Amino acid sequence: MKYGKIVAVAGIFAGFTACNNKQHKPIPAPAADAVKPVAVTPVTQYDSDDPAIWINKADSSKSLIIGTDKNTDGALYVYNLDGQVVKKIAGLKRPNNVDIAYGLLLNNQPVDIAVTTERETNKLRIYRLPDMEPIDNGGLEVFAGEKERGPMGISLYTRPTDKAIFAIVSRKSGPAQGYLWQYQLTDNGKGQVTGTVVRKFGAYSGKKEIESVAVDNELGYVYYSDEQTGVRRYYADPARGDQELALFGSGEFKADNEGISIYKTSDSTGFILVSDQDANSFNIYRREDTHPALLAKIPVSAINSDGSDVVNVNLGPKYPQGIFVVMSTDKTFHYYDWRDIAARIK
Repeated sequence: MKYGKIVAVAGIFAGFTACNNKQHKPIPAPAADAVKPVAVTPVTQYDSDDPAIWINKADSSKSLIIGTDKNTDGALYVYNLDGQVVKKIAGLKRPNNVDIAYGLLLNNQPVDIAVTTERETNKLRIYRLPDMEPIDNGGLEVFAGEKERGPMGISLYTRPTDKAIFAIVSRKSGPAQGYLWQYQLTDNGKGQVTGTVVRKFGAYSGKKEIESVAVDNELGYVYYSDEQTGVRRYYADPARGDQELALFGSGEFKADNEGISIYKTSDSTGFILVSDQDANSFNIYRREDTHPALLAKIPVSAINSDGSDVVNVNLGPKYPQGIFVVMSTDKTFHYYDWRDIAARIK
């Protein structure tokens, strides 16, 4: 397979004004003091939307980035840490968001998985890592029986007590309560993944939509962006109840609050990064705060970012304290050295 070249980043944004391919309105160019990426991937065919980072625990330098290309003829792109395409999974019907979990038992063997929402088929598609072979028997139907379906956001929760793995899924539109559905992922007895609904939860303002979902495994929380309203926090474990624990960020975004990522400085401390989409920046909150207050606003070179992911693992000399991967509406994904982000947090 031919690898794409890394796009040079110096000066490419000078005087640039994007046209958002989702909302068809002008988007300001990145700020002059925006954090610059270490690498930018080649453009996808249609519409880059959401990334997820897979850590190769045997050799972190061989970790991978999985990114969605959202279209009726969409795909998952697999990138290495240099931003080069190493594989493309084509033929997906509008793959929206993607997430990763480690150690799902299939045939009594632990398997790492990547799960994407396939909006036009109302399914989850599940792939074994790192080979990206499908292990979902054609896909898992979601929001069955509902009038409003269209799965968009997804985050995978691994319960610390028993290592059970759950998919928490959002959709294009839904009711004021019970907007998100949570599925436990298990072996169907034939080495393929199946899913069982374990709860329906989560408030929705009705202002726009809910796309971005992120889980904090260690603290046991799930966060989601109720766009133009704020970020909502609930318990990720269905056994702990469905009460809302916090709503933060209201009034702190130019328009839409979007992608959510969690950088961990310990098992209980760190930062929550939320995309201020129309401002080309990220709002930063303390992970450990009961009611998170805005800590910093960090401008990035990525334009109108929907999705993002971050890890704190040493991935080599370019990313010794981790990597922050951000979607940009110019059909690319940006790779940032975490040290460059951390330097802006006071």
